[in-house]
Amino acid sequence: MRATDIETLVTVGRPTISPDGAFAVFATSRPDLVADRAVGQVWRVDLPDGSPRRITRGVADRSPVLSPDGATVAFLRADAKKRVQLFVVAAGGGEPVQVTDLPGGVTDLAWSPDGARLAFTARVPEPGRYGTVEGRDAAAEPPRRITGIRWHANGLGYLDRPAQLFVVDAPSTDAEPFYAPAPTLDAPDKRVVAAEPAQLTDGATSWSGVCWTHDGTELLSVPDVIESDRRDLRDRLMAVAVEDGTPREVWGTDADLSISEAAVAPDGAVFLLAHDVGSAGVDFVAPGVALFVLEAEGPRRLTDAETVDLGEVGSHMSFDGDDVLVQDRTRGRLRLLRVTRGGEVSEVLGADLEVNGHAVAGGRVVASVASPESFGELVVVDGEAVRTVTDFGGATRARGVVVPVEHEVTGRDGYPVHGWVAVPEGEGPFPVILQIHGGPYASYGVHVFDETQVLVDAGYAVVYSNPRGSAGYGRAHGRSIRQRMGTLDFFDVIDFFDGVVSADPRLDADRVGVMGGSYGGYMTAWVIAHDHRFAGAIVERGFLDPFAFPGSSDIGSFFGQEYVGTDPAQMAAQSPMAVVDRVRTPTLVMHSELDFRCPLEQATRYYAALKHNGVDAEMLVFPGEDHELTRAGRPQHRVQRFDAVLEWWSRYLPTD
Repeated sequence: MRATDIETLVTVGRPTISPDGAFAVFATSRPDLVADRAVGQVWRVDLPDGSPRRITRGVADRSPVLSPDGATVAFLRADAKKRVQLFVVAAGGGEPVQVTDLPGGVTDLAWSPDGARLAFTARVPEPGRYGTVEGRDAAAEPPRRITGIRWHANGLGYLDRPAQLFVVDAPSTDAEPFYAPAPTLDAPDKRVVAAEPAQLTDGATSWSGVCWTHDGTELLSVPDVIESDRRDLRDRLMAVAVEDGTPREVWGTDADLSISEAAVAPDGAVFLLAHDVGSAGVDFVAPGVALFVLEAEGPRRLTDAETVDLGEVGSHMSFDGDDVLVQDRTRGRLRLLRVTRGGEVSEVLGADLEVNGHAVAGGRVVASVASPESFGELVVVDGEAVRTVTDFGGATRARGVVVPVEHEVTGRDGYPVHGWVAVPEGEGPFPVILQIHGGPYASYGVHVFDETQVLVDAGYAVVYSNPRGSAGYGRAHGRSIRQRMGTLDFFDVIDFFDGVVSADPRLDADRVGVMGGSYGGYMTAWVIAHDHRFAGAIVERGFLDPFAFPGSSDIGSFFGQEYVGTDPAQMAAQSPMAVVDRVRTPTLVMHSELDFRCPLEQATRYYAALKHNGVDAEMLVFPGEDHELTRAGRPQHRVQRFDAVLEWWSRYLPTD
C-alpha cells in the first residue's frame, strides 16, 4: 500500500447487540484526505448473515450503545461547533435526535436499566475559558493557578476541564422536531434539545467511566483527584446517587488497585478490570491487568495476571449470564476469553486476530477484529462457527498487502525473541529497516500495519519484534527491563534483527536502517549510539532525556522514576542524551508540537546535541499534532510524514 492508501484503513469500533441477538450495531472510522480528518458512521447488520448498512450519515459518528429494549441507539456526534454531543436514533435508522448541548463535549455514555434515561460524562470548562465567551480566544484568558503535581494531558491540554457525571431523560426518536422561531424583537432562541441534563458532580475532580447499578439508583465511576505532592495510581470506585449526586465509596484505595473499567453484571454483581500498583501506588511497570469481582470481603481476582493479560488499550467486559468475556493480549494477538465466576478460563475467539471490541446476547457473540489483511471487520460467533459479516478490508487488499512471516530467534543469553519479517516480492537482496515499537509495555501485533506496508511497497524489507519489556509474554518479560532500559531490550532487538537477516538471503545485511517512535524512539537513539552499522535512523517522538521528563511530560510524575529510577548515575546509564556524543548515524528527528507525553523539548535538545556534534541531522515538527500523530493525526499530516520517511530513506538507504 502507498501512503495515501491509509484512506482504506477502516476501523470497526466496539459493537453493541440487541437483547435477542437479532442484530448488531457498530461504528466505523477511517482517515479521509479531502476532509483531512477521521470520518465514520453508525452501521447495523442483521444476524446471523445480513448485509451491513449505515443508519447514520454524520461526519464522525461513534460509540453506539443500544437501549435495553434494542429499539434505540445512543451515540456521539460533533455538533456545528465541533463539540461532541449525545444523540439518539431509532435502531432501524432515521433522523437522529440531539440529546445534549454542552460546551465541553460528551465522553462516556450508558443507558439506565429501564431505558428511560442516559448517563454520561462531559467536560465542564471554567467560565471564560475554552470558547465559553464568544470571541474570546485562549490568549485573552486569565492565568492558571497550578498547585498539584499534574496539570496537562496528551491530547487534551490543561486539566482544568474536569469530566463530570450527568443524567438526562432519553428523548423519543419520533417526537416533533424543534423549529427556528421567526425573527421578532423578542424571539426566543431556538431549542436544540428536549431536556436539560442534571449535573451530579462538580468541583476539580474528574470522573472516569459511567455505569448504572442494577437497580438504576446510582452510577459507578472512578474519581481522579490531582495529587498535591506525589503521584498515586490507586483508584477508588464510587457510587453516585442519580437523584441528588450523593457519593458513596464502593471500594477504597486499601486494595492498591488501579481501575481500568468497572461494569455491572445482569445479576447486579460488580466486576473490575484492574491491576495492583503496590502500597506506594506507583508500580505500573508491566501492570498485569486482571479481572476482579467485588465481594463483601473486597475484590476477588478471577484471572492470573502472569498468564492472562487484560491490559490492552480499549479492553472491556461483556456479560453472558454469569460469565464474563474479556480480551487477552498474547504474542501479538488479542483473543476473546470466557471467564466463569469460579475462575475457569476458555477461549471464545482466537487465531491470527486482534479482538478490539465485543458484545454478547441471545447466545450470540459479535466482535470487532483486525487481522493481517484487514484493519477492521465484524465477526459473529455462533457456537463453534465464526462468520465475518463485513468486508471493509477489501479496499486495502486491492492496494496490495504483504502478510509478514512470524519468527522466533534465540538471543545471546538463550532467551527466545518473537517477531516478524515483511519482504517485498522478488528475490532481493532488499535493504532492511529495523522497526521498534513504543511502550515499552506494548507490542507489535498481527493486524495490517500501515507503517510496515508503506515501507515494503517502497522496496524495503522490514524487521520488527517484541523484545523484553513488551506486553503479551507474561509480566516477567515486561518487568525485566525495569530500571535497566537499554540492556536486555537492546540485546533482543539486535539479536532478532541479526538472526533473521543472516538467515534470509533476500535481506541485505550491508544496507540497513533503524526507526521507532516513543519508546521506539528511545531505543533507536540507543541503538545508533552503540551500533554504527546503520546507514540512517529516524527517531520519532522519543523518550530521550529522563532528567527533563518529570517536569515536562504528562506522565513525568511517575513514568521515568519507575522505568529508569531516580539515582542520577543510574538514570545517566539509561539515557540516550548521555551517549548522544557517540552517534555518527545520519538521523531524522520527528516530533509533534503538542506532544505532552514525550514533550517537544525531548526532540529539540536531542537534535541540538546531534548538530553540535557534527552529525548529519534534520528535524521535522508537525504543528497541531500530539503523541498520536501516526495513529490519529490529521490524514494529510500522516501522508506528509510518510513522504518525509520515504524521502529520508531514499537518500540514506536507496532501493535498487
